[in-house]
Amino acid sequence: MAKKHNWLVYALITMVTWGIWGAFSSTPDYPSTLTYVVWAISMIPCALVALANIKFKLDMRPKSVILSMGVGLLGAGGQLVLFEALKHGPAYLIFPLISVAPIVTVILSTIFLKERVSKLGILGIVLAFVALICFSLSSKSDEIAKDNLWILLASLVFICWGTQAFVMKLANNHTPDAESVFVYMAISAVLLIPVALVMTDFSQPINTSFNGPYLTFCIQILNAIGAFALVYANRYGKAMIIAPLADACAPVITTAISLMLYAHVPGIAQILGIVSAITCVLIFSRE
Repeated sequence: MAKKHNWLVYALITMVTWGIWGAFSSTPDYPSTLTYVVWAISMIPCALVALANIKFKLDMRPKSVILSMGVGLLGAGGQLVLFEALKHGPAYLIFPLISVAPIVTVILSTIFLKERVSKLGILGIVLAFVALICFSLSSKSDEIAKDNLWILLASLVFICWGTQAFVMKLANNHTPDAESVFVYMAISAVLLIPVALVMTDFSQPINTSFNGPYLTFCIQILNAIGAFALVYANRYGKAMIIAPLADACAPVITTAISLMLYAHVPGIAQILGIVSAITCVLIFSRE
């Protein structure tokens, strides 16, 4: 496969791992804040693989460190803010808002990185957002917002995650290897573990059996692997394409697994989302 298509291979790895992760992420009986802790720990094995790939010669130039740490803090920080947002508002309102965060990536990449795509590529981006919106609309809930603070918090997550993909591209542009970027992302995630612990309500019973922290680790490491592949995807491809592609197509995998395991029948919105996402992948394979 030509080198210019390497980004698509890595993006597909992200899609598959995140899709499987999404299908099973709610399975463990474990608090969400402690799930963050397990996720941060699951980043460590991938970081060690990354270090081994570069023979433990980590890029320590200030600009590379700052940008790479920024990628990690934006992603991990957004995750922690999301936990807080879900305490104040319903998931069915919050997730549709943050799911279109790649629009921030597209705007920033167009303005500052001067990224351009063909007319066919633009159609692919549009289809990616159609898929995102369709999967968001297919989520229903009877939850009621406790107050309006969720709007501010969800908007903050939206900005953090949309900016993260843009900064990831910047970090890749200024760092000689993608591995260093990921290692600093892992360090950032681990540094925020104390914040997650403070946010945890330890007065409630916490499951310590296999289907608690151990099953959570098995599932969360898929997220870490997907994040690792995403760094490579951004190194070889355009951020304005990769961000909507990864976020739009992972739910297709999640829906397919749910259909097989949980007899979940996709609705009209999900079917439209699946068709849009698959078409999007086919378009970007030619981009």
